[in-house]
Amino acid sequence: MSAIPSVNLEDFVSGDPIRKEKFVKEIGAAFEDIGFVALSGHFLSDALVDQLYSEIKKFFQLPQNVKDKYEITGIGGQRGYTSFGKEHAKGKKEGDLKEFWHFGQYVEDNPKLEAEYPDNVTVSELPEFNQVGKETYKMLEKTAQYVLRALALHLSLEETYFDDYIKNGNSILRPIHYPPITEEPKNAVRAAAHGDINLITLLMGAHGKGLQVQNHEGQWVDAIARPDQLMINVGDMLSRLTNNKLKSTIHQVVNPPKELWGTSRYSIPFFMHPVSDMPLNCLENCVDEKHPKGFEDTTAGEYLHERLVELGLVKK
Repeated sequence: MSAIPSVNLEDFVSGDPIRKEKFVKEIGAAFEDIGFVALSGHFLSDALVDQLYSEIKKFFQLPQNVKDKYEITGIGGQRGYTSFGKEHAKGKKEGDLKEFWHFGQYVEDNPKLEAEYPDNVTVSELPEFNQVGKETYKMLEKTAQYVLRALALHLSLEETYFDDYIKNGNSILRPIHYPPITEEPKNAVRAAAHGDINLITLLMGAHGKGLQVQNHEGQWVDAIARPDQLMINVGDMLSRLTNNKLKSTIHQVVNPPKELWGTSRYSIPFFMHPVSDMPLNCLENCVDEKHPKGFEDTTAGEYLHERLVELGLVKK
């Protein structure tokens, strides 16, 4: 079915130390090897998943002039709508064949960050859209917190090492619509080969062919999850922090075979970002003679800005 290892978060939260250690070993090994896992036992209910898909389909089916009023200028696409073909992968001129929406953080008890982050955008035509988006955001953030706790233990850190960095972090929930393909794309795919910027990505909707991951031999392998699983991968920030011990793997979403061009594809990644002042300096216990320090010191905020410029979403 898929070359991606499967893990179950219920092992980690079971209260059984043997099952917990098993989960830490499994996810640690997968992230050191291919950088991806398919995870079941997360905190999203089937009902919430169904509601979210229903709402985002309704949004993307709205007339273009209605969607366009939710494309907010001057914030690098951090909230609201981004229209078709606007974003491109690093080093690519062609825009990806997608349109998307961004839900951002719902800040608690931190006026400084509340002022720093753009406000979430309310879709007046769809009364349920924003509430369902917020609930999904919270459940994916909670799932990501436990995954990072497992990775902290794998890295011989205190279990809650990441907790304060991800509380009120600059995370993004991105429902994506890849519309039907109407003519032969010129050098463009639904999402060109790229690595994610953030700590980890939790992806809903990797249930059919399309998502591919590049293994260490440079081969593209299909990454297919069961309907009850999330696909989770290491982002570049976590790779930097761990001096590339945990691998941020290049991945892409390829165009479907011609007979399926007339179909839409939806996927919903949650990009787990820390607060901008989190240091991304390589962890001391990931640097040794065999693995010299491979990255300059930086912060999450500085690194994010640098990458958004490369993606064409913000100006220098």
